[in-house]
Amino acid sequence: MPAFEPVRYAALTDVGVKRSHNQDACAAQPAVDATGYAASGHVFVVADGMGGHAVGEKASAKAVRDIPFLYLKYAKEGPLPAIRKAFVETNAGIHAIGQENPEFRGLGTTSTAIVLRPEGAWVGHVGDSRCYRIREGQAEQLTFDHSWVWEIARRQGVDPDELGEYKKNVIIRSLGPDPEVEVDVEGPYPLQPGDAFLLCSDGLTGVVTPQEIGAVVTAMPSDEAARLLVHMANLRGGPDNITVLIVRVPGGETPGEPAKKPAKASGFSKLLAAWGRAVPWPYTALGAGSLLALLSLMMHLGQTTGSIPLFLLSAVVILAGLIGLIFDMKKEPGDSANAGEDTARTLNVYKKHDCTITPVLAEKFAHLEAALAEGMKSQNIPADWDAHDKLALAASNADRVTGFRVRCESLLFLAEAFHKSRHKTESFRPNFRPPGG
Repeated sequence: MPAFEPVRYAALTDVGVKRSHNQDACAAQPAVDATGYAASGHVFVVADGMGGHAVGEKASAKAVRDIPFLYLKYAKEGPLPAIRKAFVETNAGIHAIGQENPEFRGLGTTSTAIVLRPEGAWVGHVGDSRCYRIREGQAEQLTFDHSWVWEIARRQGVDPDELGEYKKNVIIRSLGPDPEVEVDVEGPYPLQPGDAFLLCSDGLTGVVTPQEIGAVVTAMPSDEAARLLVHMANLRGGPDNITVLIVRVPGGETPGEPAKKPAKASGFSKLLAAWGRAVPWPYTALGAGSLLALLSLMMHLGQTTGSIPLFLLSAVVILAGLIGLIFDMKKEPGDSANAGEDTARTLNVYKKHDCTITPVLAEKFAHLEAALAEGMKSQNIPADWDAHDKLALAASNADRVTGFRVRCESLLFLAEAFHKSRHKTESFRPNFRPPGG
């Protein structure tokens, strides 16, 4: 078994430009060791509150606090029931607050959680906060928006984008308003080293495209990618609260760092790994013990020394295999039922977006950076322009992939300088959309 490697993640939530309070929330509950990872996995959750700032803040804060706690409480029952129970009980708690306190009536929140476990990624979901998997130039949406637009599009068999902006933000399912809630649980999605998962509220996806999101996450380390995406949403008007949470599966290349040469596994170790996946260890132990016992018998018949210690060793190995079989037989019926349900589940990818770094995309980000720089200079917003010029020059002279990464660094450099002087009444809005976009 490979050594446990802590998961890398970054989370950032921001009030946006036009809102006075942040009703978004997020939380992370990563496993601290291999035992915890095998038992329950890494848990991450985002929530987008609704119902007025005090009410919405209360609902989202409760969701990101209760869902990880309740999932871990039920994790021994299996990921599917644990995730569902966590959402259902959280919904009941939020609903009870609304019923008991007239000033909190109408409180609710969307919520999306991801659990990374040895068998793959599980996603629990209510509302329109999204989960994307970013892998090999594709940004794959793993959640179905519980919105009026997406529901009508499903019934008509069309792409939700074809329905335009009409009732785009009308949510038809959330935690809190009703005593019961239907929870979408997706998974397990197999993991590959270097996979990135992004959870976000609609404050990001409303103004930043999935193609841009995927490209930024692919090109930059998680913390820098989260900051740049939040800045991009704010520079496009920041009409809503913005939350970004990025999780990377260990073992892959880290954006912005030199690629590590993977250790080459020997043919024998590959064979052992394949055998371990195909044959449960108790059967392997019983087979190995039987072979050792047979060998000890042959040595005894041939009057070869060492037959007795070998026989004792075979007895220990066989006993270990028998104990393993007994534990397997004593597993609760629900455990095997859950396992069968898990393996039979459909893996849904609701939309796919090409986020490869093309010349068109690189030019688009260059345009975004130029618009921001021009606007800042016209309003005398201070920045270290010499340092920025060096970054911009490096981006222009590098190959496409490296140049895009440096372009993102340059854009982040300017965006953070602009953010320091930004005010809610700021009239400057750089055109972060391409012509006709």
